[in-house]
Amino acid sequence: MSIEELFFNNNAKTAINVAQARGVILITARIHKIPTYEYTPLQVKQAVTGYGRADKIQVQRMVKMILNEEKLPKLDDITDSMAIGICHAHSAKFAQKL
Repeated sequence: MSIEELFFNNNAKTAINVAQARGVILITARIHKIPTYEYTPLQVKQAVTGYGRADKIQVQRMVKMILNEEKLPKLDDITDSMAIGICHAHSAKFAQKL
C-alpha cells in the first residue's frame, strides 16, 4: 500500500481530520500486515511529472497521459491517489520487492 505523507499549510482543522483518517488507515494496514510505503508530495510530483514543484493541473494531465485515459475522475482526491500509485510503481522500494 502506498500513501502520501501528511502535508498542510494553513488549515489546522483539515490537517487534524486528515491525520486521524491516515492513522486509521496505517493502523489497519499494520494489523493486516500490509506493507506500507510513504511518499512526500514532492516525490509524487517528481515521479509523475519529472518536476517536484508541479502544480495540480500538471499532475492531473500526466496521470491522464500515463494511464492512457480519455478523462479523469472529477474528484481531485482520486487523481491524487492515482498519482501516488504511479509514484509507487516507479519507486525503487517497489522494484526491490519484485
